[in-house]
Amino acid sequence: MSREIVAGVDGSPESLAAADWAAREAVRRGLGLRLVYAWRSEPLNIPLDQDRARQDRMAEEVVRAAESTVGGRHPDLALTAEVLPDTPVAALLGTEERAEMLVIGSRGHGRVVGFLLGSHGQQIIAAATRPVVAVRTRDAPETDGAEGAGDAGDEGGEIVVGQEGGPEDSAPAVGFAFAAAAARGASLRAVRAWSVPSLYAYSPASMALADEAGGLVPYQEKALREALAPWRERFPGVRVTEQVEIGSAGQVLLSSSGAARLLVVGRRARRGALGSRIGSVAHAALHLAPCPVAVVPHG
Repeated sequence: MSREIVAGVDGSPESLAAADWAAREAVRRGLGLRLVYAWRSEPLNIPLDQDRARQDRMAEEVVRAAESTVGGRHPDLALTAEVLPDTPVAALLGTEERAEMLVIGSRGHGRVVGFLLGSHGQQIIAAATRPVVAVRTRDAPETDGAEGAGDAGDEGGEIVVGQEGGPEDSAPAVGFAFAAAAARGASLRAVRAWSVPSLYAYSPASMALADEAGGLVPYQEKALREALAPWRERFPGVRVTEQVEIGSAGQVLLSSSGAARLLVVGRRARRGALGSRIGSVAHAALHLAPCPVAVVPHG
C-alpha cells in the first residue's frame, strides 16, 4: 500500500497554508497528497428546515477549491481530495493507515506569542500514531496566508530536532528530522537539553555512568552522539550540528529554532490515567515556535 501525506482543509487560510506546505513536502519525498475535509451533516435540535443538499454542496466546494489551488501550484503532484462524513478529529485519525504524516493548520497570533492550536488540533496530535505537522499562516500581511511562517523558500536552511532520553526513545523524531533535512537539502541541528539534578536525584548507577563519560556534560554529549550515530550512517549527506545545553528542554529548543525551517519534537504515545497528552515540550513548541512544528510519537 503506497504511503501519502494527508492534510486537513476547511477553507480557512490556516488550512490552505497547511495544504501548501504538505504539497511541497509530498513533492520532495515523492509521495502523493490527500486533502480531506471533515463534514457531518446532522440535524440540529431545533425545528428548522435545513437545506442539506446546499450544505453538502458547500462542503464539496471547499475541498474542490483547495484541490484546485494546490493542484495549480503543483501540477505534477499526485493529488486527491475528498469530503469525509465525520468529525475533524475522527476523520484525520481515520486516514493514518496510509499516512506518512498528517498536516494541520494553526492560527497565527503575532510574533511574540507564536500561534494558537485549536482543540481539534490538540486532540489530533495527542492521539495520532503518525507524525503530525502544525503549520501556521504568516504574520506578515503581504503573504496573503499562502505559506507557513519561516517557510518561504524553504529549500535548504536548518531543521532543529530535540533529542532526549536514550537512542530508542528519540529514534522516531530524530529519524523524521533526518529524512526531512535530506529531502530539502537542509542542515540539521540536534539539541539535547539537560539540567543538574538535585542531590536526592543522584544514584550510584547514574553517577557511575557519568563518571565513565568523564563528567555530566561529556555524558550528555555522548548520549547525543549515540542517538545520532545510526541516522548519520543512513543519511551521510546531511550536515549535523550537535548542541548540548543546560536548561529546560522547551526553552532551549525555542531559543535554537528562531531561523529554523522546521522544528521536530517527540511525544510519548502511551496513554496516561487522564488519556493521551501532548507533553510540555511539544506544547511549548506548538504554541511558541516561529516555524512549522512536527510532533512525532514514540513508545
